[in-house]
Amino acid sequence: MSAVVIRWSKARKRYERQGVLVEQPALELAEEQCLADEDVRARQRERAREKRAVEDVDFQKRMAQEILRLFPGCDANRAEAIAEHAGTRSSGRVGRSAAGRALEENAVTLAVVASIRHLDTPYDELLMAGVPRAEARERIRTQVDEVLDQWRRPR
Repeated sequence: MSAVVIRWSKARKRYERQGVLVEQPALELAEEQCLADEDVRARQRERAREKRAVEDVDFQKRMAQEILRLFPGCDANRAEAIAEHAGTRSSGRVGRSAAGRALEENAVTLAVVASIRHLDTPYDELLMAGVPRAEARERIRTQVDEVLDQWRRPR
């Protein structure tokens, strides 16, 4: 048996849920059932983690291929590094956005631009020196465009 406990809030002028009352035997039974299938849930989590790892490697491989298709002058090792960095799960990077997962050209290009910005220009040094982000990006724009132009041409 259980009951939802609510209380009238004078400040909000409505009933608010405070919790649930349950009988002690019911609580003990629920705890017992949770502990009984703990191993099953742990195995399921492990299998899901392994499956996601395989999916991530496959996605990063496809992203690297797409980078090389769009930027044939880019070194294969660099393309793999960009794909690995941009395609890291839960990173919040463009490679993990919906457009990135769909390998849309714009999203892949943004990942490449970010890599060039951080590795081939003094962008990070500008930020560390206190230059505002927008201004730092404007200062290095021509350098990024030059590298993109080189990479767009086949070797």
